[in-house]
Amino acid sequence: MKTKGTYRFSFGPWNIDEGADPFGPPVRQPVAFAKKLKQYKKLGFSGVQFHDDDAVPDIDSKSHAEIIKEAKAVKRMLNGEGLVAEFVAPRLWFSPETIDGGYTSNDPKCRRYAVNRSKVCIDIANALGTNRIVLWLAREGTYIRESKKAREAILRIRDAINAMLAHDRRVRVLIEPKPNEPVDSALIPTIGHALGLSYITDDPGRVGGLIETAHAILAGLDPSDEMAYALAHDKLWSVHLNDQGGLKFDQDKSFGSYNLRRAFNQVRVLEEYGYGKKGEFVGLDVKAMRTQKQEVAVKHLSNSRATFLALLEKAATLDRRLEAQFIKERDYEELDRYILCHLLGRKYR
Repeated sequence: MKTKGTYRFSFGPWNIDEGADPFGPPVRQPVAFAKKLKQYKKLGFSGVQFHDDDAVPDIDSKSHAEIIKEAKAVKRMLNGEGLVAEFVAPRLWFSPETIDGGYTSNDPKCRRYAVNRSKVCIDIANALGTNRIVLWLAREGTYIRESKKAREAILRIRDAINAMLAHDRRVRVLIEPKPNEPVDSALIPTIGHALGLSYITDDPGRVGGLIETAHAILAGLDPSDEMAYALAHDKLWSVHLNDQGGLKFDQDKSFGSYNLRRAFNQVRVLEEYGYGKKGEFVGLDVKAMRTQKQEVAVKHLSNSRATFLALLEKAATLDRRLEAQFIKERDYEELDRYILCHLLGRKYR
């Protein structure tokens, strides 16, 4: 039996939500941020994912001193609950200045806004006790290809990252790729693109990746292969586990709820290559079903964590010698059957 690793889990406060979607209004009441924090330990989580305006609401209306004061107050709240901040992400896609993108906007004033807000995000992260900044490049793409020159836009993202690296010599930037939504076509759609970008920055050792299950699936790729690719570069610095029912909108289903075998392979690749040993979190980015009632609208979080731990046990108890035998004999049909039996809890043969 293979020894299992020890994992820390995180989620963002937006994962406890009101259930609104593009086709209908909220179905649950808002939950105060402080009350959300009290749920973390009860659900088995120790890390909190932040957007900059999760920590400091209405960020653009406040002075730098006010921003840091509020961020430090949130840090005291985290300390009081025995929690830590995993990362902070600048929520650029909500701003009116970034309707045409942030770092890649055709308007230089908007590009400056995006870079300056990212620097403030780093200052918030420092106040919260983390040096990790996540860049989901939501609007860094196009609705019509002719609207931006792709080569120039990619170099503008590089320049923005360089500005962040220069702002704080301790900061680590995690690029979270996604191929589409909200834009039609993203400039950095996969982890390969993200890591390629990292190598043309001023300090590639401080630029890595965050892989979300659903985002990889939306690109038509297997999430475990994407994770393996980043692990081969020693640049898988966080994950957002969830699930996805095909090439449609970003669903953020509970982890393993749509494709259990695909979830198993994600857990397995993380376990086999030592993910988490350097303090990396197993992050979840999952939504409760819209039909879920208020009093049970956190089950998607506890269930996803439980699925990860159950699949971790499956990874640890996999018969490696039998697997190696099938591979040596090139009997992939029997390997396929063995894996299915193992996941179903049925005795093989």
